[in-house]
Amino acid sequence: MRMNELFKSTMDLSSPPARIDFNTAAMVRKRRVRALKDRLTHWYVAIGGLAVLAAITLIFFYLAYVVAPLFKGASLTAEPALNAAWLQDAGAPLMITIEEQNQIGMRISDKGEVVFFNIEDGAELQRIALPLPAGVSVASIGKDQPGAPLIALGLSNGQVLVFRHSYLTTYPNDQKTITPSVAWPYGEAPLVLDEDGRAVEHVTVSSDGDSLKLAGSTGTQLHVISLEQKENMMTGEMTREQTRVELPQMSAAVKAIYIDPRQQWLYVINGRAQADVFSLRDRSLNGRYKLLEDGNAEITASAQLVGGISLIIGNSKGSLSQWFMARDTDGEQRLMRIRDFSLGSAPIAQIKAEQRRKGFIALDASGKLGVFHSTAHRTLLIDKVAEGPGILALSPRANRILIESAGKLLPLTLDNPHPEVSWSSLWGKVWYENYDEPKYIWQSTASNSDFEPKLSLAPLTYGTLKAAFYAMLLAAPLAVAAAIYTAYFMAPGMRRKVKPVIELMEAMPTVILGFFAGLFLAPYLEGHLPGIFSLLLLTPIGILLAGFFWSRLP
Repeated sequence: MRMNELFKSTMDLSSPPARIDFNTAAMVRKRRVRALKDRLTHWYVAIGGLAVLAAITLIFFYLAYVVAPLFKGASLTAEPALNAAWLQDAGAPLMITIEEQNQIGMRISDKGEVVFFNIEDGAELQRIALPLPAGVSVASIGKDQPGAPLIALGLSNGQVLVFRHSYLTTYPNDQKTITPSVAWPYGEAPLVLDEDGRAVEHVTVSSDGDSLKLAGSTGTQLHVISLEQKENMMTGEMTREQTRVELPQMSAAVKAIYIDPRQQWLYVINGRAQADVFSLRDRSLNGRYKLLEDGNAEITASAQLVGGISLIIGNSKGSLSQWFMARDTDGEQRLMRIRDFSLGSAPIAQIKAEQRRKGFIALDASGKLGVFHSTAHRTLLIDKVAEGPGILALSPRANRILIESAGKLLPLTLDNPHPEVSWSSLWGKVWYENYDEPKYIWQSTASNSDFEPKLSLAPLTYGTLKAAFYAMLLAAPLAVAAAIYTAYFMAPGMRRKVKPVIELMEAMPTVILGFFAGLFLAPYLEGHLPGIFSLLLLTPIGILLAGFFWSRLP
């Protein structure tokens, strides 16, 4: 009996198992749910991937939208000409300026009058007669570097009148009011430049705190005086000490004179196309430089850029060039030609520099206006704005231009937000002021407007690639060794914890890892910095010593 039962049980075990029915209602329902989940997951992953691609594409277009204006040129908006009645008897214009709020303009005439007027309608606001000696007329005008309010008038009797203009903003009855004024920081009495009483044909001025340098020319003779103001600490009385700098006579007629803000160099544009540079400290000639190679061209206009280091030279062929002092191969300071610009074919009539950037505008004899930026080497705009040459004025914010031409005032609005950006300034070598050669330099900010931001991306790119290369030299072997250790030597329990963390770190962007490192790791490292540095030195030595003693154990 037992044998039969055992045989039957054996037969039951060896018989084929019963077939499972996969078409039951429960199984069909599970397959449908699984298929639905599969389709949902498929569309979820597909939509998520497309959304990521769309987001990246939108980010690209947004960045392009934000960056594109950096490479756009400038634009001009002409406004109706101002036919101010007071212009008819105001004399010939010598200089026009605009105050920072673009509300008041100042005009200096050869009659020795300063007229402040409204920019919007040209109405006269105030007229000031400068204290000229009897029977003396204005022969020339000069000013300090762009942005400085000091102005010098060369007179027909060899004297120079130095004054400055200023604007006081007040709010009486909650109404903004700008009050212009003229002051004489060195006295109303003119300073004697030419002791022989000849007319001062060209003049310039440079103020450095209590030190004033005044330079001018009468014919081919140069005159330079230095004025030092000192205050008595006991009485508060101001005393002035004047010294005269003797310079050699020029061989050709002088066209323009400039002094750099450090009062080290005196630039004298003379002859057809020549510049003589004198050292005011050594009272000697630094050199004579030929500004034009074309024998048929001559210098017709010049100006200093903001900071007073660079000179912009315009010629009769419609070209402009930038020059500044730099060391040559022998280590000597020389006047170097840096870069060139072109406005057209008509002679350059006047050049005006911006007061906060290394940009400038130029007007030629045909009435064509050009907007340029020196360091970026960009020509941002060329447009005809007048029927002929005129007197230019550029506002301190470089967003307003005023031209007096043919007895009219021509106001213009200038939109030029990003002139300093160009492909050459971002990726090429740029010759900056106070440097001896073109270089790749990144310096996004400067201490003041005399120095410009340096925007070369080459050092940042090179530094990033170099840092990544050195990081890979350390990270690659460390990662391979860590993978080998995790796969073959790490305990299974620890591997189950470490592996997901590493995979999570792989999925995270490096920016997020850096953020976490800065948020959590950096404070810890800061508090244990001596130990961290000691660990870097002692760990290799400790491993070697541990291995040595381990091999010696019984």
